[in-house]
Amino acid sequence: ITDVLKKAEDNMYRNKLFEGPGMREKTINLILTTLYEKNAREERHSRSVSELCEAMGIALDLSADRITELKNVGLLHDIGKIGIDEGVLNKTGRLSDEERKEMKKHSEIGYRILSTVNDLSEIAEYILAHHERWDGTGYPKGLKGNEIPMQSRILAIADSYDSMISGRRTYKDILSKEEAGEELKRNAGTRFDPDYVKVFVEKVLFNL
Repeated sequence: ITDVLKKAEDNMYRNKLFEGPGMREKTINLILTTLYEKNAREERHSRSVSELCEAMGIALDLSADRITELKNVGLLHDIGKIGIDEGVLNKTGRLSDEERKEMKKHSEIGYRILSTVNDLSEIAEYILAHHERWDGTGYPKGLKGNEIPMQSRILAIADSYDSMISGRRTYKDILSKEEAGEELKRNAGTRFDPDYVKVFVEKVLFNL
């Protein structure tokens, strides 16, 4: 009974921020609005990634609160780019080594922003880890395999897929849905969780 009550309470707090009109929600929304004003592509990307994360949650038959959480993770995953120089954020060509180093800071900036809000502390952890790689060569911590939170592994796939098909990788060609799916499969087991890539390609892409 205690475990059931604890789970119910956790779910309630997890959903509270996004269902209520509290000051913390307004603050996060203000940060997002400011980011989208700096770069309109970020809004389209965040909303698309949010929808893909939701679709993955449904395909994996997760609980309703976990699916909602995944949607919010997708929506907030690049919030840390508010701290990236606009010249780097809006650059249309390949980033220099220094610019790439600065861009990599966005997951840690996002973590610091969201971890200040108690209700978002878990989401902050997932966003911090969304550039970790299955083989342990990602950043910022070099986590490997199942050390990477489930939500972060799902987000990594959704984030990469949308970048491939939307032209956000400005120095690379835009890929078709099928080509992007093949690219995900080529990187399964190295960059991405192979089981989640299989679900994404077979169940999510099939319905897009």
